[in-house]
Amino acid sequence: MHIDPNKMVTINIDGIPVTVPSGTTIMEAARKVGIKIPSLCHHPDLGVRAFCRVCLVEDSHSRRLKTACNNLVDEAGDITTNSPKVRKARQTVLELLLANHPQDCLHCERNGKCELQTLAAEYNIRGNIFDPVWKPVPKELSNPALVRDMTKCVRCGRCVEACQAIQTTNAIGYSGRSTDFKITTAFEKPLSESPCVYCGQCVAVCPVGALYEKDDTKRVWDAIDNKDKFVVVQTAPAVRVAIGEEFGMERGAIATGKMVAALRRLGFDKVFDTDFSADLTIMEEGYELLDRMKNGGTLPMITSCSPGWINFVEKTYPDLLPHVSSCKSPQQMFGAIAKTYYADKMGIPRDKMFVVSIMPCIAKKYECQRPEMNSSGYQDVDVVLTTRELAKMIRMAGLDFNFLPEEEFDHPLGLGSGAGAIFGTSGGVMEAAIRTVYEVVTGKEPQSLDFTACRGHEGIKEATLDLDGTPVKVAITNGLKNARVLMDKIHAGEADYQFIEVMCCPGGCVGGGGQPFRTTAAIREHRMDGLYKVDKNMNLRQSHKNPDIQTLYSEFLKEPNSHLAHELLHTHYEDRSDK
Repeated sequence: MHIDPNKMVTINIDGIPVTVPSGTTIMEAARKVGIKIPSLCHHPDLGVRAFCRVCLVEDSHSRRLKTACNNLVDEAGDITTNSPKVRKARQTVLELLLANHPQDCLHCERNGKCELQTLAAEYNIRGNIFDPVWKPVPKELSNPALVRDMTKCVRCGRCVEACQAIQTTNAIGYSGRSTDFKITTAFEKPLSESPCVYCGQCVAVCPVGALYEKDDTKRVWDAIDNKDKFVVVQTAPAVRVAIGEEFGMERGAIATGKMVAALRRLGFDKVFDTDFSADLTIMEEGYELLDRMKNGGTLPMITSCSPGWINFVEKTYPDLLPHVSSCKSPQQMFGAIAKTYYADKMGIPRDKMFVVSIMPCIAKKYECQRPEMNSSGYQDVDVVLTTRELAKMIRMAGLDFNFLPEEEFDHPLGLGSGAGAIFGTSGGVMEAAIRTVYEVVTGKEPQSLDFTACRGHEGIKEATLDLDGTPVKVAITNGLKNARVLMDKIHAGEADYQFIEVMCCPGGCVGGGGQPFRTTAAIREHRMDGLYKVDKNMNLRQSHKNPDIQTLYSEFLKEPNSHLAHELLHTHYEDRSDK
């Protein structure tokens, strides 16, 4: 729908006049005057479908009720959102939805956070005049990351749009008509045999419990309770600016210290920071880029930190894999170092070391189980929990998150720079790399550490950076739809870049599929701002100046891209277009 800011329209909503630009929907106009019109299928970051019919309103220009999410103020008369007719219609729609939905809220992954459950409570539905008609569908458990429980699907279409329009992976779509209408994969294949990259954006927008990440909290509790295991945990940058939302803190609040305190109280032996291994990634990736530029390597080089992106390029653009950095993600670098350097340093047998990751990303659950990720001789990262799963454990332990003290990470794998912190947002990897590469190339400190050309969440950003007379052209993108544009430019020979950053999820890791539910573009902005505040408030803002990284190289790895560094911190990717 096209908004025309030059043409204004005034209508009355529940007797309140509201003036909005032409092209505004009735639902959006109502919000301007503090009136919430309910919906299940509408999401502020997605298109309009009007599938659920919950947003019905009265319009003085029509004898029939209208859906507010897809009807514009331009054709509307006086709108009534709260009349006996409207309330009854909405209740009936909800009762019909509930008749086709299992009533097992206590066992549901979304209990307490289900939008259908919330609406049923708001409309005081305590029974149902309609007989249950839902039919059980087996849960799909064919992959290590996602669960599909389509018995609970309300056919709102949000997941399909996230998959097809935002990520363009087309792993799921619509099938059938009328009562046979459903959301499924092509030919009813399991997700593991589809183009799915496990990004979890479908999970992030699902209003009910039809899609969710595999719950690994029991595995972590079991490890913590096992006295024979030394259990360490790493926390991704984007988690610290999102976990607070689960406990009522303002959006984007920096909850690092409380998060560390919570993890200690859960029973982890050591609490470390993925910012440390993000700094390590910059060292390896930055030197890899310089080597490619000096020695005729494949350019542009593309970042490899995002596992959903790696899955996408392996399945969709396997011929471009030589462009992808050989560096593992910070998560996997951490696991390799924890089970070699740190375990040996502490005198802990490698098979007794149990590594847990707290990530904003569902695809990380798949990544840690890849057969290539066992440089230590064991699976380098044992379990990945999402931000939501960590919140679940904190609640289970009875911890009052808001009253926890501020505590610091453990050393030596807990010291990270501001450059490592901004890894969690689109453009952060590029900016962090430039802060180090600039000094390595020029031998000079950059005039400013804030390379603002890298910042923001626009679809594709381009910049030419001057490394003291050496121009380096870079591109930054987030969301796989935008990544596809850049990959097609490489195919066409039109990508005259040296370095490309790709983040799978909109906004980068701050918008990961494992972050708190009901994430929107506005919320991602707050989380981005939080990470840049973390960076700004740190004295250490460049990866190569991290003293613990310097010690790691001097004591163990020797130098970036060394033989040992390649054994532990680099990997290879493969053509999986037929898988």
